[in-house]
This record gives sequence, C-alpha cells and structure tokens, in this order.
Amino acid sequence: MTHLHITAWVVGLILLFVSYAMYKNESKAGKIVHMILRLDYLLIIITGFLLFINNIAVYTNSAGILGEVIVKMIAGIWVIGALEMLLIKTSKSKPAKSAWIQLIIAFLIVLILGFGRLPFGVQFMG
Repeated sequence: MTHLHITAWVVGLILLFVSYAMYKNESKAGKIVHMILRLDYLLIIITGFLLFINNIAVYTNSAGILGEVIVKMIAGIWVIGALEMLLIKTSKSKPAKSAWIQLIIAFLIVLILGFGRLPFGVQFMG
C-alpha cells in the first residue's frame, strides 16, 4: 500500500507540472491533464486513508505518534488543495505566488513527517 501511495504522489507531481506547462502555453489539453490529476487525488486520499487504517495499532502504541500522523494527513490534504489552487489560478492567468508558497510549505511538512519522524520512514540522519 505504501508503494501505491508514493507512486500516486509521483504521478500526481508529474501531472501537475505537465498541466501547469500546458496552462502556461494556453493549450486546451491542460484541462484534460488537470482532470486526470483530480482522479489521482482520489487515489492519493484513498491510499493514505488505508495506510492510516492498516497501521493504526502502530500509531496508538507509540507515544505522541498519532498526533503527528493526523498533522501529516491534514498537511497532505493541504498539499492537494494547494495543487488545485495553483492550477486553477494558472488556468485563469492569475498570479499564483501564494499557491506556490503554500504548496512548498505543506509539501515540506509532509516530507519531514513522512520520511523523517514517523515509523516506516527513511531515517536520513542518525
């Protein structure tokens, strides 16, 4: 399940940049890629929720981990919201600086919690 979740995120990021480039070039195909990305959001949310349900025993047995998992889930939904806001603003040719800032902040929170702090992550330091 973890691999499917990470793969869905990677596909989502690729679709984000493809759709963003198409919107910047004023291509109508950007809307199609954007709709495919929205389907990928569903896969990301479903796999993330299933990861949470499958590992709830690990999270509740570890002190303080459940709170961090919930924060990570909220930040993950924030990332999806920032992605959507970025593409909508770009499609309407409006400035999207605030969406980029939100995306970077939320994405960093998700990466730090997912790979560094929580169990099943990759311990980069120490």
